[in-house]
Amino acid sequence: MSTTTDDTTTPSEESGETTSETTSETRTVLAIVLGLTTLPAVMLTAFAWTTSEIEPREVPIVVAGPEQATGPMAEQLSASGEEAFEVTTVADRAAAVEAIEEREAYAGLVVGAEPELLTAPAASPAVASLMTEALAADGAGTTVTEVVPLPEGDPNGQIFSSVALPLLLGGIATGVLASIAVRGRWAKVATISGVAVAGGLVLTAILQPWLGALEGSYLVNASVIALAIAATSTVMAGLHSLIGYAGIGLTALAVLLVGNPFSGLATGPKLLPSGWSTLGQLLPPGAAGQALRSTAFFDGAGAAMPLTVLVGWIVVGLSLLGLSAAAAPGGLRLSRRARSVGRDSNP
Repeated sequence: MSTTTDDTTTPSEESGETTSETTSETRTVLAIVLGLTTLPAVMLTAFAWTTSEIEPREVPIVVAGPEQATGPMAEQLSASGEEAFEVTTVADRAAAVEAIEEREAYAGLVVGAEPELLTAPAASPAVASLMTEALAADGAGTTVTEVVPLPEGDPNGQIFSSVALPLLLGGIATGVLASIAVRGRWAKVATISGVAVAGGLVLTAILQPWLGALEGSYLVNASVIALAIAATSTVMAGLHSLIGYAGIGLTALAVLLVGNPFSGLATGPKLLPSGWSTLGQLLPPGAAGQALRSTAFFDGAGAAMPLTVLVGWIVVGLSLLGLSAAAAPGGLRLSRRARSVGRDSNP
């Protein structure tokens, strides 16, 4: 007696499978279309809206001279726009120069018989240009002096403003590769550290001795760039170790859609929309830009806060890597074994 197995498929089953496959493909196509339409739209909005909203917002300005002359000038600055400038009066020109060099002010006005406009293009070429156009043109005989000029190799600051993209791509690429191509927490840390140090040295060599876009200490500037690369990549690796590929996506979107357009690297944060500019300075691109300006052109003045932000992101990333290692099954087994050995060794 033989037994036969009926492995035929009925037309209704074939129809159901075909319908299911078609539905799945339709969903995939719709998801791709929606995603690839939304992402460029969001990116364009972030960058274009930021550009369209550029205007002075509480830009720190100092006015130097006799009290009877500084008052009217402060009123004139205040009338230039609602909360456009944050005006502080100082005793004389020397005090105004010091405020600019210490990054306490973007520009200064010396009023009196020989009016003078003091600018700092190295702090923000856009603010320097704005002040020159708005005030020097209206003040007959006003002398314009660049207290902290940009270097001859980058007189308009265009090379410096182009630093943002290499730093972003360097941090993201390092984070992605350290996350998916390297196993082990310390191996990831070693990879990120190696790329950050090498990247800092190479990028600074291009910007400083070759292109002449940076001044100051080569090693200090290289350290800032290394911290910028490490800040993004360490957080990305840490998030990936906890939540998988979503961590890579979240980090990349945060630095690309928020950190980059609101970094103020090209214009200066005081020209960006309030609130958003503050957020931008708390992310690696904005903090790196401000720290690099300080070390390259201002002898480190004003670098403490942005450097703290960069180091803070690195600490967060390392903490996430440590947390994921402790939460991993191997880490739990090791902890239990260690506790067991400890109990057995007790008298």
